Amino acid sequence: MTPLIYFVRHGQTPWNAEQRLQGQADIDINAVGREQADRNGRRLAKLIPNPAGFDFVASPMRRTRETMERARAAMGLDPVAYRTDPRLVEVNFGDWQGFTFAELEAHEPGVSSARQLDKWDFVPPGEDAESYEMLTRRIRPWLVEVTRPTVCVTHGGVLRAIFRLVEDLPKNKAAALEIPQDRVLRVENGRLDWL
Repeated sequence: MTPLIYFVRHGQTPWNAEQRLQGQADIDINAVGREQADRNGRRLAKLIPNPAGFDFVASPMRRTRETMERARAAMGLDPVAYRTDPRLVEVNFGDWQGFTFAELEAHEPGVSSARQLDKWDFVPPGEDAESYEMLTRRIRPWLVEVTRPTVCVTHGGVLRAIFRLVEDLPKNKAAALEIPQDRVLRVENGRLDWL
């Protein structure tokens, strides 16, 4: 059984606000994202009265690191006393990174329709691009290795993979999940709950 994990999605970025596909582009959070990170940190402080026994890990991207550092500061902890794990980076959208779907469609009409047919297994064009299924295979070993209570700051795609891995949520439902940036996801006893 997986130990208690609190997941936080990174705070909003300018690209989130513009509905641009970020993937592995290294984008900073914006003012809204900073407020979200601070709020989630205060929420975590209430949920974890004694954080000494917790591991704190984040994706190594700038948006997740700043979110973790702001959350830890709001918890009264050393902002930089956490580790990163490269397996927690977002799904790679390949050549689509940096574009909105409207821009992709304007350039090549119908380009996103194949993704809509099978969003979970679709691999965008471009070197190193990934499907959500490929991302899930990358995340599974990390999840298996979690042995103590953990706070993890990561990405929307990673959290969709977590829903597949923990609750065996059907692919089409996992792919369509809205992943909020202003809430904490608790994984405990094989259940996921938004707090």
